[in-house]
Amino acid sequence: MTHTKDSNDAVIVRFAPSPTGFLHIGGARTALFNWLYAKAKGGKFVLRIEDTDRERNSEEAVSAILDGLRWLELDWDGEPVSQYARADRHREIAEELLASGNAYRCYLTQQELAAMREAAENEKRSFRLVSPWRDRDPSEAPPDTPFVIRLRAPNEGQTVINDHVQGEVTYANKELDDLIILRSDGSPTYNLAVVVDDHDMGITHVIRGVDHLTNAARQTQIYQLLGWPVPQWAHVPLIHGSDGAKLSKRHGALGAEAYREMGYLPVAMRNYLVRLGWSHGDDETFTTSQLIEWFDIDAINKAPARFDIQKLEAVNAHWIRNTDDEELFRRITDLLAYIPEGQQITKAFAAGADEKLRALLPAMKDRSKTLLDFVEGGRFLWADRPLVPDAKAAKLLDGPAREMLARLALHLKELTDWTAEPIEATIREFAESDGLKLGKVAQPLRAALTGTTVSPSIFDVMAALGKDETLARLQETAHSA
Repeated sequence: MTHTKDSNDAVIVRFAPSPTGFLHIGGARTALFNWLYAKAKGGKFVLRIEDTDRERNSEEAVSAILDGLRWLELDWDGEPVSQYARADRHREIAEELLASGNAYRCYLTQQELAAMREAAENEKRSFRLVSPWRDRDPSEAPPDTPFVIRLRAPNEGQTVINDHVQGEVTYANKELDDLIILRSDGSPTYNLAVVVDDHDMGITHVIRGVDHLTNAARQTQIYQLLGWPVPQWAHVPLIHGSDGAKLSKRHGALGAEAYREMGYLPVAMRNYLVRLGWSHGDDETFTTSQLIEWFDIDAINKAPARFDIQKLEAVNAHWIRNTDDEELFRRITDLLAYIPEGQQITKAFAAGADEKLRALLPAMKDRSKTLLDFVEGGRFLWADRPLVPDAKAAKLLDGPAREMLARLALHLKELTDWTAEPIEATIREFAESDGLKLGKVAQPLRAALTGTTVSPSIFDVMAALGKDETLARLQETAHSA
C-alpha cells in the first residue's frame, strides 16, 4: 500500500485510534483537528485502526469509534486501514533495517534486563538500556536463543522535533535507548508500525496528543535511519477537567455516544471541542464553514485545555436556537433510538404527536439546552389521558379553578381560528370579563393541559395540542374529583 505523494504535496492527515473502547473526548478532538486541517488545506483525512494489541482490541470498539465519528459528522477518505493486517510489511522494514546495519539482534534475557534495572536502582541512576549485543556478533549467541530486533539509534548528538504547537523540542540521543522494533515472537512494536504506516499512507502532518511527543523523537530516528522524509508534527495539549485535574468521568470524560444520548448536537460538539485548545479571536461559536476557513494547527494553544460541561451546554443551547426547525425535529427523532422511552415516543409520533411537537418547537427553543429538554418538555403532548398532574399542578386545580376552566372551555369551543393569537385574545377577554388577572387563568389552564406548572407559552401549547385535544383535557379536568 505504498503511497505516492501528489505532485502538489497535498496535505494528508490521519486519525489512528486503538480500538480498546469508545471514542472518548480526547480522541474526538484529535480526530476533529485532523479533519478540519484536511478540509482547510483541501487535503485528505484517513483513518487507521491501530489494532495490534489483539487481547485488548475488539470489533465492538471499532464499531463504537466509527459510529462516534459518523455522529460527529467527521467523514474520512477511503476505507479504514487495519494496522494488524499490515504486520508483514512492518516485519519487512525491520529486516531492511537489520540488513543495513541500522538495527541488530538483541539476545538479552528477561533476567539480564532485570539485573541491569536493579543495578541502576541501587546506584540511584536512571535506567537507560545499553545492550551488549549492539556491537556484538550474533554468532556468539547460543543456538536457538530467542532474540528481539532493536533499532541502532544514534548515541551522540540530538534529535530535534520542530512542532507546530510545542515549538522546537530537543532530545539528547544519549537519553534515548535502542527501542525494540520487532519482538521475539516476530510481532512489530508500536513505533515501527506507526512510522511504516504513516510513510506508506503518505501522511504529511501528524496531529495527535502531546503524550506522544517522546514517541515523535523515537519515530524521527526511525524515519532518518530509513532515509524517509519526516512528517510535520503537531502535538496538541491534553484536556483537563474544569478544576485543572486530569480529565476523568466525573468531569465528563465520556464516549461520544454518551453525548449523543444526552441530547447534544454534532455541530455543538464540534464547536465546543475545537475551542479546547484552539481559538479565533474572542469568537465562541462558529459555523462549520467558518471553522474550515479559519482553522490552522499553528493557532493551537500549548497549554492544557479545560473541559467544562456548562460551557458545552451553553454552546449546545446556542445551536439549538440557530438550527432550522425541520433539522431539529430530525435530530430529536434520531435521538429516540438511543433513549429508554424512545420506542414509546416513536409510537406516539406515528399516531400524530410528531405534528404537535413540530408545532411547539419554535416556542421550546429558547428554554432548551439539549434535545432531551424537548423530549422532557414535550412529554405532555403524547401523555395518556386523563392527564395526571404533578403535585404543584394539582394544587392549582381546586374546585373554583376547575369550575372556571369549565366556563373557559365553553368560550373556547366557539373559536374557529385555532392559532395562538386568537386563542390568547379569547382567554384575555374571558379573564377580563371575570375580573381576573391573566395569570389566574393561565396557571390553572397550564396545569390542566400539561400536568405541570412550567411550559412554553400556554397559547402556543394550546395551538400545538389542537382544539379537540385541548377541550377534551379541560372537560376531564372540570369533571375530576
